[in-house]
Amino acid sequence: MAAVGTWGFSQPSVERIRSLITAGGHATDAVEEAMAEVEDDPKTGLHIVGRGGFPNSGGVLECDAAIMEGITGRFGAVAALRGVGAPMRVARRVMDRSPHSLLVGEGAVAFAREQGFTIEPNDNMLSAHSAKAYQEFLEQKQSVSGHDTLGLIALDNMGNITVGVSTSGAPFKSPGRVGDSPLPGCGLYAEHMVGAAAATGDGDKIMCHCPSFHAVQLMKQGSSPNRACYTVVDDIIRRTAPDKCFEIGLIALNVKGEVGAASSVEFPYTFWIQGKDYVETSTQLPNSTEMEGTEKCDTCTVK
Repeated sequence: MAAVGTWGFSQPSVERIRSLITAGGHATDAVEEAMAEVEDDPKTGLHIVGRGGFPNSGGVLECDAAIMEGITGRFGAVAALRGVGAPMRVARRVMDRSPHSLLVGEGAVAFAREQGFTIEPNDNMLSAHSAKAYQEFLEQKQSVSGHDTLGLIALDNMGNITVGVSTSGAPFKSPGRVGDSPLPGCGLYAEHMVGAAAATGDGDKIMCHCPSFHAVQLMKQGSSPNRACYTVVDDIIRRTAPDKCFEIGLIALNVKGEVGAASSVEFPYTFWIQGKDYVETSTQLPNSTEMEGTEKCDTCTVK
């Protein structure tokens, strides 16, 4: 059993996963529950996730979320979803109850309504902070930096591995804009008997490289999670040039319970591994500062 999450603010989520899977819970249920708790908390909107996140250029909050199991074909996602505080729960319903895999915009809202979700007015979705930031954007054209996405991976005691991601997207984005997060292979990917990966950063650029799929395929070929992540990010940096590379952070977990990460920027993430009674935080330094060709520890030594 193990769990890993993107960014330092994922620590409560990884702790929640730990408590659920050590009690015998399924990895998918654990990811959904842990993610939804963060999504529906306006305070975490500061991290560009769920309720309280930054709206698009029209002042409307649109969220993306996706969940994927290692079992072939088990994937569900929503994009540009309005009026739902916990979009991950809708993504789970898409996976379980829809003949489709990805629903967007008005279609995602209609499906959520059909499934019994309350569609809230946009004012309910914004926090005082995000509403103020939007007003400043209108008056001063001052944007907010950051590309945070909450990515969570869980491995339960039955060997099930599940990955989920959620984001409200780039602050003040164009209406309808969708990044990498809800796209399989880009923002997330999982394969039974191998592992899973999740990405965070500049989604408009990340989606062009399918880093999560690449990382899982490298693990399938025998790479450790750390080596897989490092190789993927290093390849992206080499192709875009070190001084021009966009922001990307990548986490991975294999079915052995080994955790890995790599990034183009300083990247804190959290993880828990069976046998430990606490969640650890590690800060991954940018790939360019790591020694090329050096294999890094699979248990993620805290720096």
